Amino acid sequence: MKLMNFNLWMSGLLSLLFLVSCNDQEGIMEGHARLNVSLIDAPADYDEVWVEVLAVEVRPGKGNDANETAWISINNEADEKRIDLLTLTGGNAVYLGSTEVPAGKISQIRLILGDDNYIMQDGNRIDLKTPSAQQSGLKLQLNKELMAGIQYDLVIDFDAAKSIVKAGNSGQYILKPVLRVVAEESATIKGTVLPLEAEPVIYGIKGVDTLATFTDDNGDFVLRGLEAGEYRIEIHPKAPYLGDTLLNVPAVRGEITVLDPVELEMETTEEEVE
Repeated sequence: MKLMNFNLWMSGLLSLLFLVSCNDQEGIMEGHARLNVSLIDAPADYDEVWVEVLAVEVRPGKGNDANETAWISINNEADEKRIDLLTLTGGNAVYLGSTEVPAGKISQIRLILGDDNYIMQDGNRIDLKTPSAQQSGLKLQLNKELMAGIQYDLVIDFDAAKSIVKAGNSGQYILKPVLRVVAEESATIKGTVLPLEAEPVIYGIKGVDTLATFTDDNGDFVLRGLEAGEYRIEIHPKAPYLGDTLLNVPAVRGEITVLDPVELEMETTEEEVE
């Protein structure tokens, strides 16, 4: 299970995006946004609370069922589908997956659970019954406008304490998940570096955090998943081209900062000077 401190999750995500950018120079498809989904939890008075998370689905549309489009599935990419919710307290989170969706309104999100749900109390396993009405997924209203080229982090808060209900004196426990979802957008910086032969590596640096990417066949680059703030953009080309540095480049949450094209110069040799 991919478990990490939520305060470090974004820095870990930036490292992941570095790998993505190095291997997928096209980045987010035109007219699309990227969704990253993670799960957190509020405390509960049990030893362990295990739920089987199979997938998350999002639904583009305007909230009118008659005009909704099909659900888009984000399969759970965690190493283990069963997650102990009580390990997700105190700032911890588990990353579930990522996908691209058409830009525009996202009306709903739903969590798809399996049947292997239970609690541990005093060394005993107690299975959680799941109402049949919830087998199609646990729906939440999102109503979030997604901007093309922007990356969004969807955080699902699974309140374990409120989600487990004891059924009278039968000894049975029922899982009636109480969820909320928070959508946080990141910032993006894009630009163009010429000539194409320079094939530079582009670094976005803010404090101790660094994100890197390459230019594509048109000389374009995109740095996504950025925290808001000012960045130093360093351009490291192949020889004989000289690098360049752009200072105090603003990154605004939910917006794309477009830089003026950069034309790199070639290194001048002593013979050329004479």
